[in-house]
Amino acid sequence: MAETTADVRRDIELTRNRISDTLSELENKMNVAQLVKENPWPALALALGAGVLLSGSSADVKSAAVTVAATKGASSRLGSVLDELVSQVVSSFHGVVEQRIEGLANDVKRAIGAPTDGRGTGSGFASSMGGAASGSSSMGGSTGGSDGATSIPRAD
Repeated sequence: MAETTADVRRDIELTRNRISDTLSELENKMNVAQLVKENPWPALALALGAGVLLSGSSADVKSAAVTVAATKGASSRLGSVLDELVSQVVSSFHGVVEQRIEGLANDVKRAIGAPTDGRGTGSGFASSMGGAASGSSSMGGSTGGSDGATSIPRAD
């Protein structure tokens, strides 16, 4: 049975179309965002289960122990500078989160007509970043801003 070139070309085109359709189907099946949109409750249950499993695994304790063991040889000066830097980042982050929460709470209060305390503006991320940078600017001092943040002690 002899095939003509037209038959071979048609077979090749049909094969290409089947491969293209198969790839499209695979992409749709592997699109996690679309799967979550189509099945939000099972996705939430799966995320909750993964969180419970990870929280019981002590992976955070193990990784902290490995980090401490790996940095034992670092100089004490470098360690204190890094501790101060981490302390400043944490206190700045704390300030930003606190301001955002206060701003959102005041926005909700304004929306329902309740009196606000006037501390948060709720005007967005840029205004809350301005207040977060008001902590200590020197690397040698503590971060003792008005937000009550304290330095993180070093683990030796």
